[in-house]
This record gives sequence, C-alpha cells and structure tokens, in this order.
Amino acid sequence: MKSQDIAIVGILLAVGAIVRYLSLVIPGPIVSNLVIAFYCLAIILVIPKFTEVIGIGIVAGIVCALLSHSIFPPANLISEPIGAVTCLFTYKSLSNKLSVSPAISTLLGTLASGTSFVIVAMLLIAPTIVSKFETMGAFVGAVIPIVVLTAIANAVIVQILYIPASKVLARGKA
Repeated sequence: MKSQDIAIVGILLAVGAIVRYLSLVIPGPIVSNLVIAFYCLAIILVIPKFTEVIGIGIVAGIVCALLSHSIFPPANLISEPIGAVTCLFTYKSLSNKLSVSPAISTLLGTLASGTSFVIVAMLLIAPTIVSKFETMGAFVGAVIPIVVLTAIANAVIVQILYIPASKVLARGKA
C-alpha cells in the first residue's frame, strides 16, 4: 500500500475512533458502530490487497474493543476483519456494475460484522448473556435491530461521503 493510501486509512480509522469514543455516552450492551462506516470508506477508496484489509479489520477491531462498553469487546477482534473482508469482496464484485456499490458494500460489511459479533458473543459468553437477557432469543431480539439500523446508517453515510472523497483523491492523483 502506498503511503498516501496508508494516510487515508489512518485518518479514516482515527475519525471512526473519535466517533466511537463519543458514542460511549449511549448506554447499552450493544451500540451502533460508525468505525465500520469509516473503514469501509477507506477500503472502497483505496481498494487494498486482501492481507491489507485483514490488517485494517484488526486495527478497527482493536479500536472497537478498546473503546467499548459492549457485552463482549474482544468479539470485535473477529467481527471487524470479517466485516472488512466482506466489504472488499462486495465492492470488488459490484464497483463496475452499480453506482450504489459503496452503500451495498458497507451495508453487507456492517451486517457481516454485527452478525459475527453476535455469534462470537453467544458462543463465548453465553452465561453472561443469559444473566442479562434471560434467553439467547431475547439477546438476539435486542441486538439484531441495532445491527440492521447501524448497517443502514453506515451505508447511507458511506454513499454520501464517497462522492466528495473520491473527487478529492482523484485531484490528488492528477
């Protein structure tokens, strides 16, 4: 990855971290995750290699785990690389076909991240979940709407930011 691309990814992850930090005022075991929107935007703008996307996902996972009051912060170390890879593969397959490919890629990346977070949490801390939600079904019922609404919000945000960001980057390459 070129140094300009590293800077873009770093800046967008930093913005995501700041937004994530500010979101900590919202109570609850699961909160929306705008870090995903910013790493998806970075992936869409830079189109890094697979191994670089894994690295972006790991860094995002560390940020999310450190800046979290979720029920199981370490699950981010698994869910964010999954979301990042999903975003990359979706964008690569749709980018030449649809003008809304940034939104679709981010939507699917967020859904993959959120769903994998829920699955990891359910597998690794089931007793804690049951103590707070009474049943796994109640946990899923509480979390899935948050994941879906976050995915929709992230998709809209990235689609809106993609257009000016790509124009600014195109100017820098001329």
